[in-house]
Amino acid sequence: MSLAAVISRADRADAHGSPPLAPGYDLARVRADFPILAQPIHGHPLVYLDNAATTQKPRAVLDALASVYETSYANVGRGVHTLTQRATEAYESARGTVQRFLGAARPEEIVFLRGTSEAINLVAQSWGRQNVGAGDEILITALEHHSNILPWQMLCAERGARLRVAPVDDRGAVILPELERLLSERTRLVAVAHVSNALGTILPVREIAELAHAHGAVVLVDGAQGAPHLEVDVQELGCDFYAFSGHKVYGPSGIGALWGRMDLLEAMPPWQGGGGMVVRVTFEKTTYLPPPHRFEAGTPFIEGAVALAAALDYMTGIGRSAIAAWEAELLALATERLIEIPGVRLIGTSPHKAAVISFVLEGVHPHDVGTILDQEGIAVRAGHHCAQPVMERFGVPATSRASFGLYNIPEEVEALAAGLRRVREIFS
Repeated sequence: MSLAAVISRADRADAHGSPPLAPGYDLARVRADFPILAQPIHGHPLVYLDNAATTQKPRAVLDALASVYETSYANVGRGVHTLTQRATEAYESARGTVQRFLGAARPEEIVFLRGTSEAINLVAQSWGRQNVGAGDEILITALEHHSNILPWQMLCAERGARLRVAPVDDRGAVILPELERLLSERTRLVAVAHVSNALGTILPVREIAELAHAHGAVVLVDGAQGAPHLEVDVQELGCDFYAFSGHKVYGPSGIGALWGRMDLLEAMPPWQGGGGMVVRVTFEKTTYLPPPHRFEAGTPFIEGAVALAAALDYMTGIGRSAIAAWEAELLALATERLIEIPGVRLIGTSPHKAAVISFVLEGVHPHDVGTILDQEGIAVRAGHHCAQPVMERFGVPATSRASFGLYNIPEEVEALAAGLRRVREIFS
């Protein structure tokens, strides 16, 4: 199928009666916005299907980074000269962009950090040390990324608390009655992914939050995979903390954000110490700034925050509901094509999924699948995806994973399927 045919097909309702893409979602224009997609890999067109690991960057993000360095770079909040005022204004404006993207009530509820992992560690080390003690419990699910397991293991080991794990069924969906059964008056925190990075399962965050709050627990959501694929409204979700990474939403790596309820943030002590987060320092006592600045010690990734805002504006300009609908079409097509291939077994078949599809090919290690596909220009992820407990639950050491973004097209799904058939032929 030619790109022109793909675009024509996307502009109208398909055979299943799905709505056309939203006005302004022009696939040809979108793909042209990502310079990296134009390059060949091993003599083949690049087919980038590793978006759950990280996404590619549009020109708007590249231009935002360049603009900061060319016109406005200086340290923020620490001077009166023109460049520092420009930089501070751009940095704080980016905070407002993140606030709107998440549906938060106030920009002061947004803390800039290096990404989801650092955001979760901040909550564990600041909120957790204040509120979790011996005999208390923290509840997660069997779907979690290592970044939403290890900080809680560390906290539990330090504080004498217990980590509980809600199981998942054979489709990769959380068993909600079992999660509810594990809640008790000892539960201090429930930490769950919005979307599983390994399987694509969309967790019922609102229902989980309601159950957790009924037991007096605080709820943290790992939104690393939720923010790129779903419309996020933290107030609608009913959670207390939400973390995401810039590089998953078409922005730079090394920047991300934590949203927290203001009453929780105000009660949390700083986690790290340094410049820019204090009112007054003496050798006897230090007075800290209110949130969010008390959690942003040292010089921040100023240009990263500005470029993250450009990425979020880019997604918003296309329309997040339109992106989600388009990715759902790609996921449905990929599921249809892959189950037609003999020897392919899908891992994670929950009816509620984002645009991630994990699979194994009988008799072929996922690393071999990934290596052979790469020779044809097709980038997929192979391994345990920093979710080893998920692999153990499904009895596999690793999977191959294709994950879709706003710039992928059906032609690339067909290329993946054709590539897998060739892998099968090689190993047959």
